[in-house]
Amino acid sequence: MENNIFELQYAMDTFYFLVCGALVMWMAAGFSMLEAGLVRSKNTTEILTKNVALFAVSCIMYMVMGYAIMYGGSYFLNGIEGGETLVADALKDMAGREDGFGGGAVYSSASDFFFQVVFVATAMSIVSGAVAERMKLWAFLLFAVVMTGVIYPLEGNWTWGGGSVFGLYSLADYGFSDFAGSGIVHMAGAAAALAGVLLLGARKGKYGPNGEVRAIPGANLPLATLGTFILWMGWFGFNGGSVLKLGDIANANSVAMVFLNTNAAAAGGLVAALILARALFGKADLTMALNGALAGLVAITAEPSTPTALEATLIGAIGGLIVVFSITLLDKMKIDDPVGAISVHGVVGFWGLMAVPLTNSGTTFVGQLIGAGTIFAWVFVASFIVWMVIKMIMGIRISEEEEYEGADLAECGMEAYPEFTKG
Repeated sequence: MENNIFELQYAMDTFYFLVCGALVMWMAAGFSMLEAGLVRSKNTTEILTKNVALFAVSCIMYMVMGYAIMYGGSYFLNGIEGGETLVADALKDMAGREDGFGGGAVYSSASDFFFQVVFVATAMSIVSGAVAERMKLWAFLLFAVVMTGVIYPLEGNWTWGGGSVFGLYSLADYGFSDFAGSGIVHMAGAAAALAGVLLLGARKGKYGPNGEVRAIPGANLPLATLGTFILWMGWFGFNGGSVLKLGDIANANSVAMVFLNTNAAAAGGLVAALILARALFGKADLTMALNGALAGLVAITAEPSTPTALEATLIGAIGGLIVVFSITLLDKMKIDDPVGAISVHGVVGFWGLMAVPLTNSGTTFVGQLIGAGTIFAWVFVASFIVWMVIKMIMGIRISEEEEYEGADLAECGMEAYPEFTKG
């Protein structure tokens, strides 16, 4: 009887993990739609190609080497461990335990790999929007190989993998906590994007001769809004799946709270960003509202299980306020980010990490700061070096003429909306 109960719990946890992984995979569609909506029409095909290709590259590189670096297991050469063996081993481990069958999370190792690999693709998706409209497609994909195969897995090993930072110190000793990846996934992706943007430079015409900022509107705001809703939905799998299991009362309640707080933070972020944009610009700026929702989601990702719903709303609202100020400040610094990815995922990702001790008594601000600094320093420096090497080898930016005509024709040889550009 006990074996049957445990096997049922194993099946439930594995299925839950897979469904949450599928939701996170669907976030790739959200990033694609959001970025396609926020770039000009002449760059739509190229941004879509980048997003679908980076997902495939991420999955292959994480299978070949990324997972082994991050967790020490291989799915490329060693195959996938059988579920029946796992259940048998787990039953042996559970013998004599006081907490019965509701203790640790037990699920198929294949489902764990699938859940982890879609997180890698999410981190890489953040980069594509920030470098949009002027980066060479193949330079971007070459960077994706290194980012998903080495850079991300190494910092993932130091955090979720429990490893030490180049053998010097362990983040676990400082009590660093990042529940679902405000820093490990989002700030890391933004750090890689920032390194690329600094080497790439701004789009032609973005800044005037006297330093004034010129708005370059996106081509399709309905598409950007759809992308935001897809990301909002996918985030339930992103945060909810990070509970790691569902098959007992305590964890089922935890999953429900994570879902509730994730939604509350997104709502708080959107409303706060919309109100602030109205106060600063005199208009209800849709793009700021969309980024505000995403900022709320990023902010709560570091710890969605311990806040109350009100606290989650406030954490998300502060993220929404931060992202408006950050986007404006980066523009004044002439750091051109067409979709606001560095602000949403980087600046607000840092805020999410620093908000953890406000509701989780097992963490400290010092520990969170050390973890955030480690992640950012490694990813930014490593990415800068990789971008620099790619720039020296093949260049990273399309020509001024190609940029004027659009990356679609220059990089892909086709346009997303040909009937609107040709007579």
